[in-house]
Amino acid sequence: MAIMTRTLGRTGATVTILGYGAMELRGLPRGPEIADEDAGRLLNAVLDGGINLIDTSPDYGRSEELIGAYVGHRREEFFLASKCGCPMSPPADAPPPYPHDYSAQNVRANVEQSLRRLRTDRLDLVQVHMSPSAATLAENHTVETLTELQAEGKIRFIGMSGIRPHLRDHIAMNVFDAFQIPYSAVQRDHEELITEAAATGAGTLIRGGAARGAASEEKNWRTGPLTQDPGVGQRNWETSGIEGLLAEAGMGTMEFILRFTLSHPSLSTTIVGTSSIDHLGGNIAVAEKGPLPDDLYEEAKKRLPLPD
Repeated sequence: MAIMTRTLGRTGATVTILGYGAMELRGLPRGPEIADEDAGRLLNAVLDGGINLIDTSPDYGRSEELIGAYVGHRREEFFLASKCGCPMSPPADAPPPYPHDYSAQNVRANVEQSLRRLRTDRLDLVQVHMSPSAATLAENHTVETLTELQAEGKIRFIGMSGIRPHLRDHIAMNVFDAFQIPYSAVQRDHEELITEAAATGAGTLIRGGAARGAASEEKNWRTGPLTQDPGVGQRNWETSGIEGLLAEAGMGTMEFILRFTLSHPSLSTTIVGTSSIDHLGGNIAVAEKGPLPDDLYEEAKKRLPLPD
């Protein structure tokens, strides 16, 4: 089998419904320890497994450099997305999220640095990181700077990595070709906004679509979706009766969570990160099954709560 593909909104790009998120390649101290050669094997396995979208960021440690070093020669095989607004030198003594800088100077510096690190002459998508307000974007001429870089051929499309409360304003601006939005079965906060974004013709890249593995045996809800208070996801899951539904369907928890995300009708792709080739293979196998059966999807939505 092969992974299904969809069109990334008005970009016209064909992307696999499963993308690879390179944050897990950022290395210590913020991510898992991974040797360069192992990262290289993983990245080549991503492409060999049929995934054709890789998402990274200057915020993700050495991930851009590793992508450039190990799959830069395969550049024509994948859609490459990165971010801007990121600090050029993240503070070594402070945990993320770091203060971001959306000025023309920093946005341009981010893009130029990413091009060098990724060993490419263009980025397919540059997303404004950390969901700044429309007022912040206007004050810093952020979109105008990205449009200039687009005219120079350094980037193809402009995106926003957005969340509430600013996401609806971002959509209304009608300048972004794609939106990266968090969403999963245990974090349905942005469900309607994904639909609204797609209705404008924008592509949608869903992050957190595997709920950060929270329901897996090895994590056992120790971590949960970002932007969600600790314990909320587990409580919603355990009180929903969803486990009984999955038992009847003969489906495992992690398969269900990823396929639930893939079932959103306005999804273009979901970005799932891992530093493990075994986990990558499992994600690909699930993605090849595609969305959930309609009846299971609709029943699951009835049981899993939407936010107040």
